[in-house]
Amino acid sequence: MGALKPWHIAVLVVVLILLFGSKRLPDAARSLGRSLRIIKAETRSLVDDNDLATKADAQVGRQPLPPNTVEQQSTSTTSAADPARRTQDT
Repeated sequence: MGALKPWHIAVLVVVLILLFGSKRLPDAARSLGRSLRIIKAETRSLVDDNDLATKADAQVGRQPLPPNTVEQQSTSTTSAADPARRTQDT
């Protein structure tokens, strides 16, 4: 029941020709092929970039960065720079 029969395909072709016209179908197929090639090339380059980065990290032996201590540094610099805070602290 789920298989396409030859007459199903013929009906689909006729509907496509009626909807898009015989002149626009080759252009649409060509642009679809170009789009698929571009997508394929971009995904391949993303995978290659990710593989290179992983290999470089493994070769260098990079360790994960420690968490930032920006909050601790910013509070100590603001209290030293602000004279009003100096008087409150002392």
